Amino acid sequence: MNPKPPLIILNALIFGLTALAALTLAPLHGYLVGYQTETLVLAVLLWAWNGLSITAGYHRLWSHKAYAAHPTVQWFLAIGGAMALQNSILHWASDHRRHHKHVDHDSKDPYSASRGFWYSHIGWMLRNYQGEPDYSNARDLQKNTIVMFQHKHYAILVLATNIALPLLAGVLIGDLWGTLLMAGVVRLVAMHHGTFFINSLAHIWGSQPYSDKQSSRDNGVIALLTFGEGYHNFHHTFEYDWRNGIRWFHFDPTKWLIGALAKLKLASNLREVPAERIETAKLQMQLKQSKAMLLDRGLPEEWLNKLEYQYQSVLERMKLYYQIKQQTLKEKRQHLDSSAKAQLKEMKLCLQEQQQQWLKLRQQLATTTLAKL
Repeated sequence: MNPKPPLIILNALIFGLTALAALTLAPLHGYLVGYQTETLVLAVLLWAWNGLSITAGYHRLWSHKAYAAHPTVQWFLAIGGAMALQNSILHWASDHRRHHKHVDHDSKDPYSASRGFWYSHIGWMLRNYQGEPDYSNARDLQKNTIVMFQHKHYAILVLATNIALPLLAGVLIGDLWGTLLMAGVVRLVAMHHGTFFINSLAHIWGSQPYSDKQSSRDNGVIALLTFGEGYHNFHHTFEYDWRNGIRWFHFDPTKWLIGALAKLKLASNLREVPAERIETAKLQMQLKQSKAMLLDRGLPEEWLNKLEYQYQSVLERMKLYYQIKQQTLKEKRQHLDSSAKAQLKEMKLCLQEQQQQWLKLRQQLATTTLAKL
């Protein structure tokens, strides 16, 4: 049996002591002294800055290059990311790219969910499982002056944002210890474990509407805690999309921030997966799940034929709809006859009808399956 790698003392102390202080000193101070409103507001604002710096910056901007950002935005996200105390952009992005390339692989995925909740959540950072850092998969980031400045001066930025800033704010507010505890410690612990949930809980709890080739899950509850990163099955299936929550009702503040920056000309080149690819992947997973249910319960072969027929009908109608939609958009750009718009509307209604029939068939299959139990 191979011995465990050496413990990383600094990481263990940071995670252990901050969690202990957040669970004991922070509530004790609140009970005995109380917190000023300004202190709590500052803690929330710094938490949001940190969170969006990780999701919009470390993750979607630098790890996946899902969009491009103005240098001003990059500096803002780089400083907020240092305050989040999750290592430098270069190191974080390198690990994350390796995670996507080798997802669920026990030794090659830095925080593989296949090794259990504890390991993927925090255990992988407590021991030196990775050895010496290898940034060969992030050569593009090594050409970015902002990324490399943050990497070189990371320790100074961490101290300035996590100690000096709360101290100064506490003096100005008149609540020194309260600010250190809430805007410093509690904010940091909340930020840490929110991010860690993506590596652990988002690979265990939720649905797989787009792919089951890896362990990632979509979960709206996790999205609430992580600035929209909970739609993790979508992300792992379409990792270069600037969005995680693609529906209007999906909670994805990171998407809203990037969209707002784009309108202000501070973000550009937003990469977006074509809707047809997304809907096709979703349809294929529905067919696969329905077939598995059918075979598991031993339902007649006629159900399989029904599924296959309806699946092909929806797929063909979908392809035709998106072809016409693309042509309509092209005609609009060229200011040509817009008669195709009426055809597009008709095709959309036909597609929706086919999808309703597909949904009804799957509901009938589920009802029939339950009746057999």
